[in-house]
Amino acid sequence: MPATVSSDATTALPPLSVQAERLIELGVPAIAGISAAELRAFAGSGGDGALLAVHPDRAPASALAPLLQREGKSGFVVADMHDVDRFAPHRVELPDAPLYLVDGLDRGDRMANWSPEEALPALAEEGRTPLLLTEGVHWILQQPAVLDRNHCFMTIGSRLIKANGSADARTPAIWISNGTGRDGRERRNAPKVGWCWWNNRHTWLGFASATDRRA
Repeated sequence: MPATVSSDATTALPPLSVQAERLIELGVPAIAGISAAELRAFAGSGGDGALLAVHPDRAPASALAPLLQREGKSGFVVADMHDVDRFAPHRVELPDAPLYLVDGLDRGDRMANWSPEEALPALAEEGRTPLLLTEGVHWILQQPAVLDRNHCFMTIGSRLIKANGSADARTPAIWISNGTGRDGRERRNAPKVGWCWWNNRHTWLGFASATDRRA
C-alpha cells in the first residue's frame, strides 16, 4: 500500500526524523507532556513516508492551531468554535499511544463540492478513513503547501457528540482566512480552523483522508 497519495501534495512528506525536529522546534513535546527524546526515539522506529501525529488527548486542536503559519500569520480557531477540543475521533480507531503514524494522506480534492454526509460513505467504500482535525493540523505543520487557497479541506473524522448522543451539525475544516467578519483584517491569509454544516457543499473544500493509522 503506498505511503502517500501525491496527487494532492506538491512535495513528499519529510522523513520522520525531520518531522520530529519540527515538532520539537514548535514546542509540541511540552504541550503533549512527552520528552524530545521520546519523540526522537519514536521517529527513529521507521516508517518514512507517513505523517507523525500526536494523539489529540495529548495535543488538542486549540493548542496546535496557533502553531500554523502562512505568510507570517499564525493560525487560529474561529470565534464561534470555542468548543473545538470537544470535536473528538468519531467512528475512527486510533492507536492507544501518545504518538502514531498516519499513512496514505490525500487532500480529497476530487470531493470538492460534496457535503460531509456524501463524502463519508464514499471514503469508506474506498477503504479510506477521514482525517481528524488534529491530524490535518499536523499535516500542514509538516507540509505547509498542502493548505492552498481554493483547495483546502475538511476533517470529518472529528465530530462533537452531544449529550443526547446525536452529532453536532458543525464539522471541522481548515482553510485560509479572507480577513472578513470576526476574523479581523489582520488575519487575512492566516490558516483558519473553522467549521461547515454537515449537509452543505463548498467548491473549495475537499475531504482529507488516510489509508490507515499505526503505532
